This record gives sequence, structure tokens and C-alpha cells, in this order.
Amino acid sequence: MTDRIRKTFKCVVVGGGIAGVTCVEQLSSRLPSTDVALITAGPHIKAVTNYKQVAKVLEEFDVEEQPPSVLQEKFPNLTVIPSAVNTLHTQSHLVETADGHVYGYEKLCICSGARPKLLTQGKPYVLGIRDTDSAQEFQTQLTQAKRIVVIGNGGIALELVYEVEGCEVIWAVKDSAIGNTFFDAGAAQFLIPSLGADKPERAAPCKRARYTTEDPTAGEAQTFTADRHMRGRDSGPTEAGSALGPDWHQGLVLKGAERASRRVSVEYQCEVEQIFTSEEMLNSQSQTHKPDTEGTWPVYVRLTNGKTFGCDFVVSATGVTPNTEPFLHGNNFALADDGGLRIDDHMVTSEPDVYAAGDVCTACWEHSPLWQQMRLWTQARQMGWHAGRCMAARVLSEAIELDFCFELFSHITKFFNYKVVLLGKFNAQGLGSDYELLLRCTKGQEYVKVVLQGGRMVGAVLIGETDLEETFENLILNQMDLTAYGEDLLNPNVDIEDYFD
Repeated sequence: MTDRIRKTFKCVVVGGGIAGVTCVEQLSSRLPSTDVALITAGPHIKAVTNYKQVAKVLEEFDVEEQPPSVLQEKFPNLTVIPSAVNTLHTQSHLVETADGHVYGYEKLCICSGARPKLLTQGKPYVLGIRDTDSAQEFQTQLTQAKRIVVIGNGGIALELVYEVEGCEVIWAVKDSAIGNTFFDAGAAQFLIPSLGADKPERAAPCKRARYTTEDPTAGEAQTFTADRHMRGRDSGPTEAGSALGPDWHQGLVLKGAERASRRVSVEYQCEVEQIFTSEEMLNSQSQTHKPDTEGTWPVYVRLTNGKTFGCDFVVSATGVTPNTEPFLHGNNFALADDGGLRIDDHMVTSEPDVYAAGDVCTACWEHSPLWQQMRLWTQARQMGWHAGRCMAARVLSEAIELDFCFELFSHITKFFNYKVVLLGKFNAQGLGSDYELLLRCTKGQEYVKVVLQGGRMVGAVLIGETDLEETFENLILNQMDLTAYGEDLLNPNVDIEDYFD
């Protein structure tokens, strides 16, 4: 194979998603005289735009699809290779692409993202939304649909059920509340009314709301899972297109065939037992699974709660798995329990000179008590940035420490047209029963939850225009003893931002 090598690069990055592009930008700028290559199968790359540092760790940005030529114009030392990866040979430091070419590398970073866990493979009327093409296919199918069934409780499901209009939506979630990955039951109840309301232009919620309290046991933290939000996806090395970015539904007309604006019914604590086509349903001899609605539909979904629903098609939004194919064949990568490539605090895998960043990998260093990995766009950018720095530092023989962004988990997003900020152990992840909650909620305006441990703030959920994110980030990072303030910490009559600045 060595006689087929077209070129050897100092650094090669695989994947044109946020992690890969951010890594390439770091490498190309820090090593301007070094040959850097980006191998990406998709026709577009994902670039960070409108970046804003909200606080010390908390950040906001948009993600924009761009042609790879934009990167090449910016970095003359960068070569973009438009192909999927066919085989990786870590011992010989070679990458073979799907078009038959072979490239050498001195250092490699795998940023291949994650792939969806589809309910069924090749089943008709089952659609997984992963990339731009599948999102546009969803839009096309929706125009003729009167009812769809959405399976899943992560970010893509949350966004989809809110955005779809003119179509009945049956939403099946495996948990006892919506958005279990991001919210506790209290926050879910705050958001639920939005599903039954029209989507008018909303004024910003009033920041100074009345103060309400709840029994802390009512807001008990849900079991933390790594059901990642669709925003966190990188593009993979397969023939699939680039993964969707934040606000993926913008620019799409998600309207069905009905005149009614929106009808959403939630089926809690259930999963899919079986999917039937209309023919299979008619041929079934069982009378115990009669559909809960009359009429003939192209496809039927039987849930584990005993209900069967007919619909025009099914949307599978049941999470993702790290996209480690085809890197494992013939190599000895150590894998984490979730299937991700194990990496240390320098983003290095178990194979020599191979790094990884984004959804494909699992952070296996000793985490900060206030950080956890969730496969989101913000972490893809942070990991890609840190991986690029670490690779460049190794080339330059420089020492480097773990970036400060890994000291505190932070994420800004939007659900049901509300701004959502998550900080630290926002759902009391890993705290057992050793914590207390402070809550402030005003229907239709804001939901504020603070997680305290030993009198110190360790997490927060902010829904609505609260303007508290910078203050709360500081309180979490500084670990100030807040015992003396008690419930006044969320008293709307106290200007907490000025008080603690």
C-alpha cells in the first residue's frame, strides 16, 4: 500500500463537522507552515459563526454550512480531501479513502461524529432525521401527512414536535416526562403548555416574576443519560451528508396536510414494540392490537403500553451512537462503555499519534466535579479546539494543560421558543440525595432552578430571558457559601446580578 501514497501530511483531521473544522482551524493557524489535511465526505463543512463569549465558560454561536473552499481560502496550508475514509492503518500511519487513494499522516484526529440509532433498518415509512437531505425529505413527506408518530425524547424530538404544524403528532417517550436528557419533571411541566398553544411572536418574558417554591422532592433529578441532543452531531466519514446544526428547522416549512395548526399527544413511559405496514396489519390475525384510531394508514406503531396508532410515517429520534466505523478494523482502539473512542485529557486515543474529538469519543480522564460529557454542539467545538491545540503543542514540543472550559458544563440552546441555559450539575447528576433545590417559576415566562450542595451552587437550569446566566456561572465557579441567603437567592425583589457582582 505504501507505493500508493499520494502525499504524507503532518496533521490529518477526519470529519467536516464542528469538531473537525474547529480542530483544523486551530492546527492551520498555529502551524501555518505545516501541511494539514481535512478528509470529509460531505459537500459542506460546518463552521462556527457569530461566536459570542457570554461568560467565562458559557458561549453562544451559530453553525453555518459552507463549502470547503472557504476553509482553503482562509488557510493556504490546508488541503481538503472530498472523500469518505475506507480504512485506517494506525501502525503504518496511513489512511485509505473511499476513492482508492492513500494518504500518510504523522498525527491524525478522528472527528467522525455519531450516527442515529434507527428503530428499524430498511423499514418503509420510518424516517430518521440526520442530515440536510433527510431533513428536506421529512419536509416533503410532511406536506402530505395528517398524522405522524415521533419516537424519542432527545433534542431533535423536542424541536420537531414543537415546530410541526398542520399535522397530528403522537409523541412516544420512554420517560415519565418530556426532555428527560435536559430537564427535570418541573421544567417539563413548565414547557408542556407550549405544545397546545399556537406559536405567536412572543415578547420577552418579564424578568421580575413572583416567587414560588416547590417541595424539593417534586423536582427530584431524573436519571442522567447520554441521550445526546441532535445539535451535538458531527459529520461522519460515511457517505451520509453533514449532520444537522442548531435550529436545523429554520428555512424548512414543517407543515402537514391538515388545517389545524397543531395537535400533540404524548404517550409516556413507553417504547416501540412493533411496526406494521397496512398490509401486515390487515393480515394480522390478532384482535388484541386494534388501532386506537379509525381509518386506514400506511403504517402502524404498536407501543409497549398496549396502544397501536396508525400514521402516515414514523420519525425515529432515539439517540445516536459514536461513529467509530471504519476505524476499528485491524486496529486496537480502546472503547468506552458507550462505544466511544477512549481519550485522555490531551484528546489522545489508545493508538499512537491518533487523537479524537466530538461525538465519536468519550472523555476518560478524571472529570471536574462540575463537568460531564453530553454530545452537544458546544462540546464538539470545545473538544475540537482543545484537540487542535494539543496536536499543535506536540508538534512544537510545547507543554499544554486541559482547557478551562472543561471545568464547568455549560450549554445554551432553545426549546419551545424559550431560551434554555444549563450549567454544572443542572439535574443533580451524580449527587445522590445530597443536594437541595431552589425553584422560581412563572407560568409562560420563566423557570429557574438552582442545585445546591453544602450551601454552594453546583448547577442551574434557566428557561426564559432570566439574565442570570453570568451571575450563576460565577457563583458555581467561585463556590461561594450561599447558606446565609437562603431562599432570597431567587427572590425577584433582590437584584441578584448587582448583589454578587
